[in-house]
Amino acid sequence: MKVESVIAVVGPTASGKTALGVALAEKYNGEVISADSVQIYKGLDITSAKPTEEEKRGVPHHLIGITEAGGRFSAADYVKLARKKITEITERGKMPIIVGGTGLYINSLLDGINFENAVTDGSVRERLLAQSKISGGAELYSRLLSADPEAADCISPYNLPRVIRALEVMELSGMKFSEYKRVNKAKEPPYNSCVIGLDFADRADLYERINLRVDQMLEAGMLDECEQLFNKGLCNITAIGYKELIPYFEGREELSSCISKIKQNTRRYAKRQLTWFRRDAQINWVYLCNSIIFEKIIDSCEKIVANSKIMCYN
Repeated sequence: MKVESVIAVVGPTASGKTALGVALAEKYNGEVISADSVQIYKGLDITSAKPTEEEKRGVPHHLIGITEAGGRFSAADYVKLARKKITEITERGKMPIIVGGTGLYINSLLDGINFENAVTDGSVRERLLAQSKISGGAELYSRLLSADPEAADCISPYNLPRVIRALEVMELSGMKFSEYKRVNKAKEPPYNSCVIGLDFADRADLYERINLRVDQMLEAGMLDECEQLFNKGLCNITAIGYKELIPYFEGREELSSCISKIKQNTRRYAKRQLTWFRRDAQINWVYLCNSIIFEKIIDSCEKIVANSKIMCYN
């Protein structure tokens, strides 16, 4: 059976994955599949930095804005949809380009994590959710951090559904969540993958880009976008950029304070993303600086693809 080939572009937020993914799609006759756990939702266009039509440059993009904000969407849901898109794109004679910073989505897809036998129990989940309402989500995260530091290091403390899911799996399986994922990993990868990671030689360059992008998103209308969702009663959204603004909408904090928290939490999120991806030995890293010429990045990536085992269609 022929194994499908994919190119993946991963890395922290604001590292330039979108532009690189489009450039590689143009180079290798590809289509982009988003691997972003916030871009999947409708109504968070600016807040999740969804690519604009201008940024897409005519390249088809998939799995963006496909479900309602505030709804439940799991890694298993993502893998099911992404696998289908990979097959469709390949059958068109094009290259699937996976682009995103949600490590759980990307690893689950490329490592062939088996979700068919995933342990689940609604009563356990409901009990953990009830506990979070009494003692707070931070207490549940602390419990996960104590029991499985490896898993906790890769899950945002603010992402209560994933924290609860990890604790649920551990309780039902008797295994650490990180170990459970390894056990359910496919013996053979389902795809021939070339994975390119973006990072910065100087972390200060990345943080500068993050701060600038938050300012640009605010100028583009992020505040109004988030307020519209808030006015719909959607207070359970954990996306960075939205949850920090809720105290402002409720009249409890100044806007400047909330913006500072957005930047701080985005920087922390970028650090967690890098921690996750650095555990993956298959990633080919390209190190950037804010003065680097984009063409040099493309040249480095073309060499990585040429040295990989994937079949290209350019």
